[in-house]
Amino acid sequence: MRTRLMSVAALVVAVSAISVGPSVAAAVSDQDVMFVKSAHQGNLAEIAAGQDAQKHATSACVKQVGAVLVRDHGKLDADVKMLAGKLDITLPATPTPEQKQELAAVQAKAGTAAYDAAWLKTQETAHTKTLAMIDHELKAGQNSEVVMAARAARPVVAMHLDMVRGGTCHAGKDAGMVKAGTGGQLAAADDGSFTTGGAAWAAGGGLLAALGGACLLRGRRQSAGNR
Repeated sequence: MRTRLMSVAALVVAVSAISVGPSVAAAVSDQDVMFVKSAHQGNLAEIAAGQDAQKHATSACVKQVGAVLVRDHGKLDADVKMLAGKLDITLPATPTPEQKQELAAVQAKAGTAAYDAAWLKTQETAHTKTLAMIDHELKAGQNSEVVMAARAARPVVAMHLDMVRGGTCHAGKDAGMVKAGTGGQLAAADDGSFTTGGAAWAAGGGLLAALGGACLLRGRRQSAGNR
């Protein structure tokens, strides 16, 4: 009986190890680090561009789209900074030199119709690049939390791209319900899915409970037989 209990105990430990393993985020790869840093710089650039549009655009539509960029990228960047702190990733303090130059070129046309056209075209290019960067992280990323953040950001960026696609302003594309600033957790909860870690714990917990129940039932049967 003692040998059987020891075997069951060993199996329980093994199952626990299986359930705990996936719940721990994978190591942060160079790809993950690069994505977090680039996402942060992209957010900074979009916030700056959105603020500038609110000041210098000539059309109400472009001003409105600019406000949406500030709103959404501000929320997304709050999560990026939190994630970077958790993963010990040092973030750049400013957008890239290229992003700064692009905004400066648009600002040179401030207060004219040419500003609006240049702003929309620049934002179309920027969001197309960001979407490609996100898709690459979803395919090549190794850290589950970074990949989850990329997945949460994708619908936000896709919506922004729709708002400036073709260099034409479409403020009405703002759904106002995009899961921005949730790190992927809200999106995962809404669609009924589990994170890798959560699913592993649930599976492990269920198996442990089943093993415990089987062990208890077997012990009772043996006790009854010995009476």
